[in-house]
Amino acid sequence: MKTIILAGGLGTRLAEETDLRPKPMVEIGGHPILWHIMNIYASHGFEDFLVACGYKGEIIKEYFANFFIHNSDFFIEQCDGSREIVSNQSVNWRTGLIDTGRETMTGGRILRLKEWVGNETFMVTYGDGLGNINIKKLVEFHRSHGKAATVTAVHPPSRFGAMHLTEDKVSEFSEKPQEGWINGGFFVFEPSVFDLLTDDSTVLETEPLETLATNNELMAYRHNGFWQPMDTLREKQILESLWADKTPPWKTWT
Repeated sequence: MKTIILAGGLGTRLAEETDLRPKPMVEIGGHPILWHIMNIYASHGFEDFLVACGYKGEIIKEYFANFFIHNSDFFIEQCDGSREIVSNQSVNWRTGLIDTGRETMTGGRILRLKEWVGNETFMVTYGDGLGNINIKKLVEFHRSHGKAATVTAVHPPSRFGAMHLTEDKVSEFSEKPQEGWINGGFFVFEPSVFDLLTDDSTVLETEPLETLATNNELMAYRHNGFWQPMDTLREKQILESLWADKTPPWKTWT
């Protein structure tokens, strides 16, 4: 099953980083967040990726073109450039790097990849969110209900603590309350979803998902575990801090 990673947006809310590189290439712990996302999927056996490139996509392409070298130790003969690889942190991923346009919207990017997906069930996620989602169980849930689409529902991280008051007395203090559900990405789609994507201007999160919901074809996989987007510098720092603690909650691989 192929996984599309939407990696072409401008990332304007993280301009401190994205002036120089696309958001999926912003590093957490010395690795692009894209690398972390792919490891989440690969740890559950899903290693066939389509990266929907756009803004500064050449940086993503260069990274993967040199991925083997970046993850190897080697000796090089300066006279002819030949290399002797002495160690390598190998992965078994197959990665398609496809330019889907600089201004293309999320649904349009998925539509542009139709020919590489074919008539098969496929997954989609954003290039800027991490979570300890059990991808195998997500796929099993999708297959169990027989509908066209599944979205992973997550609790939004709270920016502020909450105080519960009894008159003027604080009766309870919650550091990071989580209420309600939001779209956390990590979708599973049947190929029929392509019929709802019109052109480059199609925004997945508006008419396509709304139509699926109206037609009773959109189901939610509830994820109560860790999930954190990286929309701002503050959120990048949160992820960096978790990685530095050596036990990042999204690290489902060894």
